[in-house]
Amino acid sequence: MTELLHAAVSPPNLAPTALLVFVLLYWLTVIVGVLDLKSVDLDVDTHHDAHLGHHAAVGHAEAPGIGWLNHALTFFNLGRVPLMVFLSFVALTWWVGSLLINYYLHNESGLLGLLLLLPLLVVSLLVAKLLTLPFVRLYAAMEKSHDGGERPLGKVCTVLLPTTAYRLGQASVQPLSGSPLMLNVLAASPTAELRKGDTALVIDFDEQRRCYLIEPYELH
Repeated sequence: MTELLHAAVSPPNLAPTALLVFVLLYWLTVIVGVLDLKSVDLDVDTHHDAHLGHHAAVGHAEAPGIGWLNHALTFFNLGRVPLMVFLSFVALTWWVGSLLINYYLHNESGLLGLLLLLPLLVVSLLVAKLLTLPFVRLYAAMEKSHDGGERPLGKVCTVLLPTTAYRLGQASVQPLSGSPLMLNVLAASPTAELRKGDTALVIDFDEQRRCYLIEPYELH
């Protein structure tokens, strides 16, 4: 155990260890109820939703490089599984891979370890993609079961996490019976900005991004 701890904090393995510790602390806060499963997912996973399918409908050109980034993140199942689920597999694979390769190379050099981290990270991303495939189907089934196959289009929602046309947020819809539906949302208008507590109307669903499009709505 002492040897494992020594290897984990050695210079070649320090970065993967730090990421793994971050992931473990995150799951600890989820277990004790400080954070929600998707809280970090929504705050961190905002940039890859900068380009939306509805931009084409309103005549806005895609920002350079955004489409490539969206495709890359979709390839790694981000947007279909929570960011921290994916990151957990990346961190664990990266950490184990770094420990093993530096152990068998008898490497204690931080410089060589740094050079090895990038290819190890690429491999970890690919492994995480494979390991999260079952979760893609699981979360898709949970989402379908959660709303009973009925999409809350035309219903009023309350914004829980701020959102714009370029930043993914979260809103809740109160059904006639049962618990509130939690929705991943984006502003339908490129100029709209909805803040926490705002009331909005669900007007569309983006099949590709698997999120709802909302617009500000004043209750009378």
